Amino acid sequence: MSTTPVRTNARVMLNKVPEVTVFFWIIKILCTTVGESFADYINETLGFGLTNTTVLFGVAFAVTLFFQFRLDRYVPGVYWLTVVLVSVFGTLVTDNLTDGHGVPLWFSTTLFSVLLAVVFSIWYYRERTLSIHTIVTTQREAWYWTAVLVTFALGTAVGDWTIELTGWGPGQSVLLPLALIATIFLTWRLGWTGPVLSFWVAYILTRPLGANIGDFLASPKSEGGLGLGTFVTSLLFLGAIAAVVVYLTLTGVDRTETIGARRANDQD
Repeated sequence: MSTTPVRTNARVMLNKVPEVTVFFWIIKILCTTVGESFADYINETLGFGLTNTTVLFGVAFAVTLFFQFRLDRYVPGVYWLTVVLVSVFGTLVTDNLTDGHGVPLWFSTTLFSVLLAVVFSIWYYRERTLSIHTIVTTQREAWYWTAVLVTFALGTAVGDWTIELTGWGPGQSVLLPLALIATIFLTWRLGWTGPVLSFWVAYILTRPLGANIGDFLASPKSEGGLGLGTFVTSLLFLGAIAAVVVYLTLTGVDRTETIGARRANDQD
């Protein structure tokens, strides 16, 4: 897949996004689970309230994003902390519309779908690519994080609406997004869908998958869950994220430039 030349007047950096490996999807799902369980823990268990919790994580996301933008390359700790916080904040945006303002989930799903289409359209019009392998300027990184935020809000709305329509319990609700992701993977491997489209569809679907896994672990056994609670679930998944991030920091196996160098060496 060819990359689009970067404008000469832009700040050019090493790619700010990790290579899409199995580690990428593992941490992404872990982050979405934390986004669901940790938001519920702060909002409901600690009693912060929906609005206060949204403001809290909105500020935390903005601060972390500021430091992410100041870097000139992908740094696992900062990047994945930003993803954790945007997952919580994106979840809360949809929850505010649904629980705080009574907006129907079908409307939220439609709204965020249209918004994401607009973001992608403008991004592609300006940069001629939506590939995450080309996040090498501040402008492209801004479009990338805008799209990521909308995907989390959309994924929350789609997941909650699906559960509302089907009435499935925590365990059953994991199966649908898992099956859809497997289908996307299969169509990509067969060459029926392109890598960019496959990536973004899977990225959206991992949000309801991770959230439903979190609900399954945290929900009481009487409701079909494992009864771990939101705090234990959040703690377990945050610990898993930290462990994988430390591994990636030490090994660099998900850095685009490292993988590119290895491929070049293999061809020599």
